[in-house]
Amino acid sequence: MADPTGSDAKVLSTEPLENKDARWTKLVLTTYKDPRGKERTWESAERTTRPKNSPIDGVGIVAILQKATGPEIVLQKQFRPPINKVTIEVPAGLVDEGETAAESAIRELKEETGYIGTVGGTGDWGVGCVMFNDPGFCNTNLNMVHVNVDMSLPENQDLKPELEENEFIEVFSTPLKELYAECKRLEKEGYAIDARVGTLAEGIEIARRWKLFS
Repeated sequence: MADPTGSDAKVLSTEPLENKDARWTKLVLTTYKDPRGKERTWESAERTTRPKNSPIDGVGIVAILQKATGPEIVLQKQFRPPINKVTIEVPAGLVDEGETAAESAIRELKEETGYIGTVGGTGDWGVGCVMFNDPGFCNTNLNMVHVNVDMSLPENQDLKPELEENEFIEVFSTPLKELYAECKRLEKEGYAIDARVGTLAEGIEIARRWKLFS
């Protein structure tokens, strides 16, 4: 019997959730003053899991496989109940108490994919700026962390992910220069494209079309 995959999952029902019963999020009503001084309200969601002394909730990981044929980006297929679809994502996860973004990225990459990498780049390239996923709806934020994966290392030949019991993640890679076309192809097949993957693909395509680095 084949191992279960995200395509085997489906939403069975949805119902209202009270804040007191929620484990990960809560709804809040914010009262604020607009630029003209008028008092207004705003409904939004907040994560309740951010570590006390952490500026971020989690990390997204741009993991690049160093291959002779050119760099490839590590992607995942994972079922997401809020949209009832399998989503194309980069590896990602929540930071633990006392953990830096870089430490979290290395840990999450190994747990979700089995790959062992190093946070790469010079200066501040390794850990990107704090990014807010959907600031009109929630306060969730993250750092994108850039990780290099040396494919010549033995530990990256025989991958051993450490998935939790409720995680069903399919890992694959695609040439970085073909990411935009791959997103278009996967969308036509019915997959949802995570905003982080889509934005990265759009950025690469913009750079190519406008010849920014030629």
